[in-house]
Amino acid sequence: MRADERLIRKVVIVGGGSAGWMTAAALSNALTADRSITLIESDEIGTVGVGEATVPPIKVFNQSLGLNEFEFMRRTQGSFKLGIQLVDWARSGQRYFHPFGSFGRPFDIVDVHHYWCRAHAQGKAASLDEYCMAWVVAAAGRFAPPVHDLRSLLSTYDYAYHFDAGLYAAYLREYAERRGVSRIEGKVTEVVLEDTRGHVASVRLADGRSIEGELFIDCSGFRALLIEGALKTGYDDWTHWLPCDRALAVPCERAGDFTPYTRATARTAGWQWRIPLQHRIGNGYVYSSKSITDDAAAATLLSNLDGRPLGDPRPLRFVTGRRRKAWNRNVVAIGLSSGFLEPLESTSLHLIQTGIVKLLALLPDLDFDPILADEFNRITASEVERIRDFLILHYHMTQRQDGELWRYCASMPIPDTLREKIEHFRRYGRLVQREWELFSAPSWLAVHIGQLNLPERLDPLIHYRKVDGDHWLAALREAMIAAASTLPSHQQYVDQHCRSA
Repeated sequence: MRADERLIRKVVIVGGGSAGWMTAAALSNALTADRSITLIESDEIGTVGVGEATVPPIKVFNQSLGLNEFEFMRRTQGSFKLGIQLVDWARSGQRYFHPFGSFGRPFDIVDVHHYWCRAHAQGKAASLDEYCMAWVVAAAGRFAPPVHDLRSLLSTYDYAYHFDAGLYAAYLREYAERRGVSRIEGKVTEVVLEDTRGHVASVRLADGRSIEGELFIDCSGFRALLIEGALKTGYDDWTHWLPCDRALAVPCERAGDFTPYTRATARTAGWQWRIPLQHRIGNGYVYSSKSITDDAAAATLLSNLDGRPLGDPRPLRFVTGRRRKAWNRNVVAIGLSSGFLEPLESTSLHLIQTGIVKLLALLPDLDFDPILADEFNRITASEVERIRDFLILHYHMTQRQDGELWRYCASMPIPDTLREKIEHFRRYGRLVQREWELFSAPSWLAVHIGQLNLPERLDPLIHYRKVDGDHWLAALREAMIAAASTLPSHQQYVDQHCRSA
């Protein structure tokens, strides 16, 4: 059989929402000829749709589609995000910032944070946040994209977005349909397998229609109709490490500061998010059902809103973990069907994005060589486990004792991969990185210090250096404040470039 005869011609995406339409948009953009892409979704079945905060790689995804940033922001009621502020996580009354960007800028071969640790221990330094350009800009309520001149401190931060996930899916639907994607309204009631290889041959809809395909993308959310319902792939449950298993989401009217950052505030039984959009604020409470009732969680959420709620809290139940194979036979799970990590660090849309990127990089033909699925699954597992460890760090490194959840998390056994990172930083202030790390050294530094995992000793190299670290830190802080003062406010920037009608 010739190579062109082995090409996959029929791609079927089961499920819409962010996962389905991001996948449809990317495949229709990459596979420009000799293929059909069909997306099946039902208006009867709602989407989770709480993923309104993102991380910087989403810019690369949008750029790969050729989207105009300002049009995208207008269409999705978007705002800009310089990082996430975490309130009351290490202990009540303490807050810190996880930035998109670096802390300071190098002035010696020893990392800046070692000089900060020494100065802070001597009472000569402000909080670590104050030496981070992203926070200095965010705290001032300002925003502009980073500059390209690497000599400027305004080049040392990055940004992502807040946007309405439902509007984003609708925007990408228009994009995909213009490129030939066919949408079928219908509810999948049966998955038909081949007799030989056990691949999915077709799906049957409630009205009796049968949709055949060669490559199936499971974007059916928690239902995981294909990857689990039909193929029985199995699931690794991580609730013993991340015990929150429910969430309530509710938007409210805009009020207060139009902050260019997300806020996550720890509560007695979980944590509450605040995501500012142009037309409203997204809010939610992620919590452990063992620690609080649903009614009490709703009351806590509603009593901590900036403005009038725009509806009743919408419930969500989940089991944190991952599918044992994200690619099984001729089915690739993208989004919630492949697993779930709570939205603390805004990784849901990112994992959709990386799933799509890996699929395109390892695109199969009709042979479905198992080596491709093996590599996809290996990378996916490593990537998700590194994010898992980063999330556990927030919960485990806490001094809170005011709730069952926090007492459990502070004393629970943790993965060895995370324990090694904690010990490296606790003993020497060193940041150990693994493969497939979404969160780089500055992110881990922010959470280690923010969760009060302060180093017992510093890098021995610092003691050989004749560098006036205190002077450089003071100069950095002063220069950052001056640089931030030159930027427009977040509201001014949005109004000028991407204000929604």
